Parts: sequence; structure tokens; C-alpha cells
Amino acid sequence: MSDLARRLFDEHAAGTRFSTLPGLADEAAAYITQAAYVTRLCERDETFVAGYKIGLTSRRMQEFCGIDHPIAGFVLKTRVHRSGITIQARNFGRLGVEFEIAVRIGQDLPARAKGFDIETVAGAIEAVAPAMELVDDRNADYAGLDVLSLVADNSWNAGIVLGEFQSHWPDLAGLKGTVFENGVEVDKGTGRDVLGHPVTALHWLANHLARQGGGLRKGDVVMTGSLVTTRFPRTGAFRFDLGGIGSVALDVLP
Repeated sequence: MSDLARRLFDEHAAGTRFSTLPGLADEAAAYITQAAYVTRLCERDETFVAGYKIGLTSRRMQEFCGIDHPIAGFVLKTRVHRSGITIQARNFGRLGVEFEIAVRIGQDLPARAKGFDIETVAGAIEAVAPAMELVDDRNADYAGLDVLSLVADNSWNAGIVLGEFQSHWPDLAGLKGTVFENGVEVDKGTGRDVLGHPVTALHWLANHLARQGGGLRKGDVVMTGSLVTTRFPRTGAFRFDLGGIGSVALDVLP
């Protein structure tokens, strides 16, 4: 494990506030550190990679974080939860919840030098579900947020909550998502808020992984990015309705 990956591992264990990591020259170095950090997490928790998250795919989220392009992270099997789960905010440095369209991959998209066209990527989607991503920003200061350190820290993924997957779905760009907190509507967005279309985000991820010598596998779950701005609850009951697909629910305790 690299020194920076070990530092991330130790900071999470100690509950240290997020800060800029020294010595990350570029995004390639950040993703190398991310992979080393996630490998250590898999070893500790005796788990494996179940899929990926794509972050900062909407203009609202990019403006919120001051970053102008998507980023990626790993989703671990032990951090995949079913709708209706209850979590405790105190188990996170600072819990954030994002509201997304998840897709399940139905065929391998292995590494290839020339990458993939968007039609091939779209054809690899097997099923779609409403989902929430759990993020842990460890009380980051967004005014001075460093994207390389964010990427290295597994793009802050701390888990996902999945509704039921559906094998038939309408055009993802037109899907309407509505967020409820304690039964009250608090935000809404559409699939086209994610880079114009969630498949555009998935296309970006497939080619990002291909450039790194990796690829998507049959059965992988991919979080395509938040339709709305992250919420940071200490408590509350959340529901995300994705029109034509279904709902996903989460309860947050202190």
C-alpha cells in the first residue's frame, strides 16, 4: 500500500477531517492512490468491488464542489444496502445523501484501446433502479476543495442504497426524481440533469476504466450521479421517487 493510501486509511480510522493530500501530481496519481486505498479496504473487510459511483455529473453538483468534470470511485459489496435501511449519522465524519439513477450491467465491457461508443455502452444496461449514495466528506472545506485528494479518497463513497431493479424503463433523460424528507418534498430533478443523459455518464465511466486497463463486468452496479444537490442530514426519513421506476427509502438516526 502506498504512503498516501495508508494515510487515508489511518485518517478514516481516526476520524480525521478531510484535507489536501500532498504529492498528488495529477489525476492519474490520484486514481492510483484510490485503487491502493480501496484494495486495503477490501482486505480489511473481506469484501470485493460490486460496482462504481460516478460523481459530479450535474451542473449543480459541479458548481457545489467547484469542479467541472466527472470523477469515479469504487462501490464495495459490504456497502451495498437495500431500501429501508436505517443508518446512524455518527458513524460518518459527515454524512451526505445523494439521489440517483443506478444501472446494472448485463455484459462485460473489458478494457480496449479505442474505448467504447455510446450505443455499445447503452446496450450493456440490464436493469435500472432508484438509488441513494451515501457519501462521507469528513467535514471538508468546500471553499478550498482539492479534486485530486477527493478522487484519492474513493470520491467519498461510503455506500449505496438500492430500490428494486426494473428490466424495462422509459428514456432515462426524461425520468423525474423527487426527494422527500420526513414526508415533505424538498428537491427534484430529471435524468437529463446528469450530463444531459445518465448514459453519457456511464459512457464516460466505461472509457475511463478502459484507459486504466480495467472495465465494467456483468453484474456491476453503477451509480450514475446525483440529480440534485447533496443533503447532509443528522436525522430524518428520506424517500426518493423515480417516476416510472419506483422508490428507495432511508432512515437516518443521530
